[in-house]
Amino acid sequence: MEFLRPSTWDEALAAKAEHPDAVPIAGGTDVMVELNFDRRRPPALLDLTRVASLADWAADGDRLRIGAGVTYRRIIDELGGRLPGLAMAARTVGSPQIRNRGTVGGNLGSASPAGDAHPPLLATGAEVEIGSVRGVRTVAVADFFQGPKRSVLAPDELIAAFLVPAATGPQQFAKVGTRNAMVIAVCSFALALDPQRRTIGTGIGSAGPTPLRATEAEALAAELPWEGKTLPDTIVQRFGELVGAAARPIDDVRGSAAYRRHALAVLGGRTLRWAWEEHRCA
Repeated sequence: MEFLRPSTWDEALAAKAEHPDAVPIAGGTDVMVELNFDRRRPPALLDLTRVASLADWAADGDRLRIGAGVTYRRIIDELGGRLPGLAMAARTVGSPQIRNRGTVGGNLGSASPAGDAHPPLLATGAEVEIGSVRGVRTVAVADFFQGPKRSVLAPDELIAAFLVPAATGPQQFAKVGTRNAMVIAVCSFALALDPQRRTIGTGIGSAGPTPLRATEAEALAAELPWEGKTLPDTIVQRFGELVGAAARPIDDVRGSAAYRRHALAVLGGRTLRWAWEEHRCA
């Protein structure tokens, strides 16, 4: 196995173009598991840890541009106030050691339907910035995933960053698992309220071949009493039902399809209530 270690972004793109089968590695929290269990034996590894620009983040208008190498720990510590939903999800990822190494860029690159970062990115309408020697393009997170562990990345492309609007209202994230962290989610759900635009964003994880939005549940935003009024139970129940109905789960060792739909309905209603109370008290 060849080990490639570029020092700059341009060198990384050139290496990926020359070795399209090379697997990028940064935190290694996903890649090393596959290597250790001999599930994957790529011809080359492309180590991105020396590419300093991947570890940077900055404001980009009303959005934040976050490098693919920014760790979960830094998202929690440095961006928790601006991206509360993503920070909530980051707190559930693995152990402290994994959060110190793992990155959202790596989570996107693995394209697992169970990735904890994916639902908050969907709920906030994030985009992925992708680079190659051919140029740069941005793809909406909703269009990034193509199937289980498959994305729109071409063989010569690398994830440079992701772009997320700073929160303009309450955000929530919840997942079901055997414990709070160090577990693959049975299912997960993220929600983002935008009182200015009077919209709801949603993201469903681990309940379909790709992360999903609950678009019919989002449409209930038109029925919400945005002027700080109490949220009717009927809307909460209907919202949860629509979240559950949007899922496309399967039966597996972690849970049945029916259980996942039920759990998502519960998570949908709960997170809407939590976010709404925060909105009312703001």
